[in-house]
Amino acid sequence: MVIKKPIYLDYQATTPVDERVKEAMLPYLGATFGNPHSSTHRYGWEAEATLDIARENVAAVVRAKDKEIFFTSGATETNNLVIKGVMDVWGEKRPKLVTVATEHKCVLEAALYCAQRGYELEVLPVQPNGLLDLNRVHEALDDKTALISVMAVNNEIGVIQPLKEIGEMAKAVGALFHTDAAQAFGKIALDVDDLNIDFMSISGHKIYGPKGVGALYKRDIRQTYLTPQMSGGGQEGGVRSGTQAPALVAGLGKAAELASTDMQQEEGRLALMMLRFKTKLSGALPGLRLNGDSEQRWAGNLNISFTGIDGDLLISSIRELAVSSGAACASAIEGHSYVLEAIGLSKEEAGSSLRIGVGRFSTDEELDYAADYLIEAVHKLGGLKA
Repeated sequence: MVIKKPIYLDYQATTPVDERVKEAMLPYLGATFGNPHSSTHRYGWEAEATLDIARENVAAVVRAKDKEIFFTSGATETNNLVIKGVMDVWGEKRPKLVTVATEHKCVLEAALYCAQRGYELEVLPVQPNGLLDLNRVHEALDDKTALISVMAVNNEIGVIQPLKEIGEMAKAVGALFHTDAAQAFGKIALDVDDLNIDFMSISGHKIYGPKGVGALYKRDIRQTYLTPQMSGGGQEGGVRSGTQAPALVAGLGKAAELASTDMQQEEGRLALMMLRFKTKLSGALPGLRLNGDSEQRWAGNLNISFTGIDGDLLISSIRELAVSSGAACASAIEGHSYVLEAIGLSKEEAGSSLRIGVGRFSTDEELDYAADYLIEAVHKLGGLKA
């Protein structure tokens, strides 16, 4: 088998667009070009029908109602919409916002924005395994809390937070529960009712769909009213104004449909692939450290530290592998991963870490080659410290 290089191992940053998704998008880049908000002729009706089908497909993945799905430009916009929009409505009565130190940068920045506007912000620490201490969550939530925002699957270390328990605690005190599910949607089973989720952020390009499109799940009850962050023509039920792009939405809808169909089988395949890869690395590099809980994690993520090895030097030595040393969203910010520092790693340890992600198009042959190549590079750099 011929292995294409560099081998793509950065599936948490983005995923390749599936060919079936491309096919679903093409008509809307050609003859079916109508504005979905033009309600007086066939061109508009055809485009609107595309949005309706995509809404059904996205809703089905998380067992939501179609009318509870609103299309956005992606998870960053959705996270900002929820956090700022909820606090703007409910912050006077319930001025407290709770989130987690290892959240995506856009969540933390949106939360900081709210704090600067006078709302009370509590950022919960995580345990060394990256998971929340539920006792700390319970202590943080009270009748002043408007919203708690917790990422479902961490984008750097892959841990899966205990959403059901958090949702139950939030409901018990009347707080709303938001989860950034960009790394979880279409990959692990999510049921918004079972998990007591009020808001969910979804991203198209994390599930083999196009970039520039995402969605908000918003529970259809009065308490989830939020202030829109974009003023305009009142599209998407007034939640998110702006003309929708049928090609992008069709891509998201098809990607959601495919993910839902293949989810369980794909998760098992990736788990076996990553176990084989990790076992090979650990056998040759006994000083290897896994970052994040070893059990409660997304199968396609592996974040590992190479103690005593400079991370930048390591990455420059493995140009045949497309991997990262942290989140793509924070690549423009100087310094090492705040997520790894939050779980107790020193700056040196965080700097010696790699994030390896596999997905739908990864193969065993690629992972075997990557393991051998990585092991050889580490040995050439002097090996790991005990």
